[in-house]
Amino acid sequence: MAATMNEKDLVRVHNGFFDLISYQNMIKNISLAFFFFLLTASRSRGDEGHEMEEFLKREHSLIKPYQGVGSASSSHWDLMGNAMVTTEQVRLTQDMQSKQGAVWSRIPCHLKDWELQVHFKIHGQGKKNLNGDGLAVWYTKDRMQSGPVFGNMDFFTGLGLFVDTYPNEEKQQEAQKKRYTPRTQRIFPYVSAMVGNGTVSYDHERDGRPTELGGCTALVRNLNHDTFLVVRYVRRRLTVMIDIDGKHEWRDCLDLPGVWLPQGYYFGASAITGDLSDNHDLISLKLYQLTVMRTAEEEKQEEEVTVPRVDNMALFIEDERDEPMSGVTVFFIVLFSLLGSIMLAVIAVIVYQKWKENSRKRFY
Repeated sequence: MAATMNEKDLVRVHNGFFDLISYQNMIKNISLAFFFFLLTASRSRGDEGHEMEEFLKREHSLIKPYQGVGSASSSHWDLMGNAMVTTEQVRLTQDMQSKQGAVWSRIPCHLKDWELQVHFKIHGQGKKNLNGDGLAVWYTKDRMQSGPVFGNMDFFTGLGLFVDTYPNEEKQQEAQKKRYTPRTQRIFPYVSAMVGNGTVSYDHERDGRPTELGGCTALVRNLNHDTFLVVRYVRRRLTVMIDIDGKHEWRDCLDLPGVWLPQGYYFGASAITGDLSDNHDLISLKLYQLTVMRTAEEEKQEEEVTVPRVDNMALFIEDERDEPMSGVTVFFIVLFSLLGSIMLAVIAVIVYQKWKENSRKRFY
């Protein structure tokens, strides 16, 4: 009887043990589900607190294994110039002088809100400030147009994002023995953005400073880890972030409201080298459609954009009067000011003497 009771007790203990395990597994599954719910919720939280979902658009994305890129009619991408496809990247330029290359989407993008994630690599044999010139990411009306702006045409219509690796203006300033103030100095490589309407030129000699909407320093050359940047366009707000430290963390670079970009433009990337060079590699371009919840009233207020523009653009145009003056200029300004003061003093003395002589003559 005791043996029978022990067997029953063992069965109860055995069943209870597995019930406990099942209960723990259930709690674990609920916890994991809750965690992934929070993660999804945090990723779907959009700009300024608006709910947002993202969907990868493969027809606008350039990812491995790059099947048919630049050759097959079924590919969604075209190559231009010296660009070439390898198993690991699309190389826009080799580390050789006077090269330029580009890759452009064949399909125009009609998304209202989107995010473009760019995985790239810039590397070469040149030492610091002995390399160039950089690469650009585009969302423009025209495609496959070679030119001086990082391998693309000048007077473009749309958005240009530049990863500039050579400080042209800074070298000119040094040659003229000028210096920037801490407020205006930029450290290269430098990421900047510009919106063009077809009538504005990119000033290459000044590294785009007169038309820059904003930017940040990004030390991206010759790194042993991956480098990324992301361009987000939501509710007429342009945001640029970079991940270049190997920490898988986004860092703010540019955040600007009031940016009006038409739909139906093309995505692309280009690079150029001159007397100095680098390898400019594009590993992937991933475009995500961002689905942002809008009210009926907000939908009514949405206007069709035909020409790119930025609200209060005059605030971004650099005032030339802010340029620091050279020592020679200051010297001549002081010299002529002193000479002018002396001449005024001499004239005042002469006038006073004449007046005094005339006053004396009245008494005779």
